[in-house]
Amino acid sequence: MGKSTFFNRLIGERKAIMDNQSGVTRDRHYGFSEWNGKHFTIIDTGGYVVGSDDIFEAEIRKQVKLAVDEADVILFMVDLNDGIHPLDQDFAKVIRRSKKPVYIIANKADVPSKEAYAGEFYGLGLDAEVFPLSSQTGTGTGDLLDEVVKHFKEEADELAQAEENGDSEPKEEEKRIPRIAILGRPNVGKSSLLNVLLGTDRSIVTDIAGTTRDSIDTHYQAYGMNLILTDTAGIRKKAAVKEDIEFYSVLRSIEAMEKSDVCIVMLDASRGLESQDQNIISLAAKYKKGLVIAVNKWDLVEEKDSKTVKEWDEFFRKKLAPLDYFPIIFISVHEKQRIFKVLEKAIEVFTTKTTKIPTSKLNDVMLKEIEDYPPPALNGQYVKVKYITQLPTKNPTFAFFCNKPKYIGESYERFLENRMRDHFGFEGVPITLVFREK
Repeated sequence: MGKSTFFNRLIGERKAIMDNQSGVTRDRHYGFSEWNGKHFTIIDTGGYVVGSDDIFEAEIRKQVKLAVDEADVILFMVDLNDGIHPLDQDFAKVIRRSKKPVYIIANKADVPSKEAYAGEFYGLGLDAEVFPLSSQTGTGTGDLLDEVVKHFKEEADELAQAEENGDSEPKEEEKRIPRIAILGRPNVGKSSLLNVLLGTDRSIVTDIAGTTRDSIDTHYQAYGMNLILTDTAGIRKKAAVKEDIEFYSVLRSIEAMEKSDVCIVMLDASRGLESQDQNIISLAAKYKKGLVIAVNKWDLVEEKDSKTVKEWDEFFRKKLAPLDYFPIIFISVHEKQRIFKVLEKAIEVFTTKTTKIPTSKLNDVMLKEIEDYPPPALNGQYVKVKYITQLPTKNPTFAFFCNKPKYIGESYERFLENRMRDHFGFEGVPITLVFREK
């Protein structure tokens, strides 16, 4: 119908997936917009359908009702070409019970002559003004938003309220909100993990692979920190992606990975470590993301004993070598086993990733390691490391100043990285060493 097209127009980016096929949007999708100096949140939902046995339609109805409960203003989109549809009448009953301000958007008014048909929708019996507009071209959007923002507080009033509460200046840690993306193959339990963490059905969950299509951001507070948790669509191999919708879902997942600070990569214990799992982990490492591995469905593994966790841990690390700096946590979302440990570890990884090590401490520790085990000579030339410092980069990067940086080989670089991790931790955090001449 055009809800996601209109949503993308309001937030100024192609965040929600759009397709001519109905039912593309399933979960609630959030974005931010501004009009006449007022900032507000937009919620995109799936289409409301009743009388269907489709499992997705039932779950979408739940998501729509949750969005209606959250909203301050409801924008009810109808189709000018179709006129009043029985499903419009069904949804009008839902909206009428909400007692919220409503505006009817008569979409597809792409030419002025169509606007005359918009009056038909007053027949829905809602106390709502009808606005003919085109979500495709944006025609008529301004008139609608002029009315919508009248329901929002002036930001000056909100600022005054914040000052009264002592919150006028954001704390330093609030200026940088960690983004944690939940990634993995389809049907591994990503949405279920998010829902259990939140204690609510934020994402639709079924046994059907590919249920989640968009990347869903949720603001969350835990362990004294504000976070953004991102549920993503399952990432398949290219050859297994058969629909345009799924293709864009995978792109959204990779984009969520790129934006994130820490990736929780979920594996399925009942299927072991598959090649696509390795690809996702390698991609997260390539993008220099913090990394936590969560092996879900641990409750399905039979004949466990005190050694099982250690044996599985060693197996995964051997298969993923040379990547081995990440924590591996064995969980069961279904049984709610160790799920909060995953989030706690992800926050620890973010904290470590953003911590700066004092230069004096770096040199005290690492110069002694180098003195005890100096770089091997090459063609009679000796490398002397004189000074080490952490560079002001987004990801931990350390510069080793020496007389002959080109003579540092890969094996010695791995040695230095291992010693750095031994002394300073960096569990789950990719670090980069650079060698510069001095």
